[in-house]
Amino acid sequence: MQIITDELARQVIVARPAISHKGDFGRILIIGGSQQYGGAAIMSASAAVYAGAGLVSVASDLSILASLHTSLPEAMFIDYRQPFVQWAPTVQAADVIVIGPGLGLSAFALLLLKQVLQAAQPEQTLLIDGSALTLIAREKLALPDAQLILTPHQMEWARLSGLSIAQQTVANNQAALADYPKATLVLKKHHTEIYHQTQVSQLMIGGPAMATGGSGDTLTGIIAAFCGQFGTNYQTISAAVYTHSAISDQLAQKQYVTLPTQMIQALPQFMAQMAHQ
Repeated sequence: MQIITDELARQVIVARPAISHKGDFGRILIIGGSQQYGGAAIMSASAAVYAGAGLVSVASDLSILASLHTSLPEAMFIDYRQPFVQWAPTVQAADVIVIGPGLGLSAFALLLLKQVLQAAQPEQTLLIDGSALTLIAREKLALPDAQLILTPHQMEWARLSGLSIAQQTVANNQAALADYPKATLVLKKHHTEIYHQTQVSQLMIGGPAMATGGSGDTLTGIIAAFCGQFGTNYQTISAAVYTHSAISDQLAQKQYVTLPTQMIQALPQFMAQMAHQ
């Protein structure tokens, strides 16, 4: 099993070309949030913006609009309760689609998930997180032909794979992932593991300071931004996972808990360090 180190992060996070525009760094669409869990979508979007995504749109409940525009004026907003056909062009134009953070398990959330799964195209990256993973497992939904990234914690992976946490060995996880042959699995746990076909790597950094609500939503946004800028592949995803934990470890030298919002604020400086060393 490969260990993910800062060397990989330095290989992936490279200096930007002098002649660049926002379209060069990824169009990200984050679909999630709800009246109860609006912060999840905002944190995912904030992480994507601060990690360098060129354009970030958030499709969410209208109740989060004021908070989103106050905290993240860089993001665009879509009321996801509009008829899907009205904002389907934004889905089609996205390089990376994220669905799940704070989405919830309502009938509306299920309908929206089905529409997005049907709309995703092979050339797009589809990152499935949080509530969407639970809905897929519960409803036994088929996944589309797209560049899939699954980011479950161990209980969500248990629902998807049928493996109890005790059964989640490397061999068993690889066997279960065979049901999703085009997917990369980011299994969030102490020492997070990343699976892609026959490749497996492990993160040996990160700690309990990041065990707080919103940490996973932040990771989702970082992965989306990295894929939008650097291409969707195993190395890019691994570098995003490393970046998330490395920032937490830096903050944890002086803090008991590392809040997701603090980690988001630290992203541009950390990425500059990686790109210029």
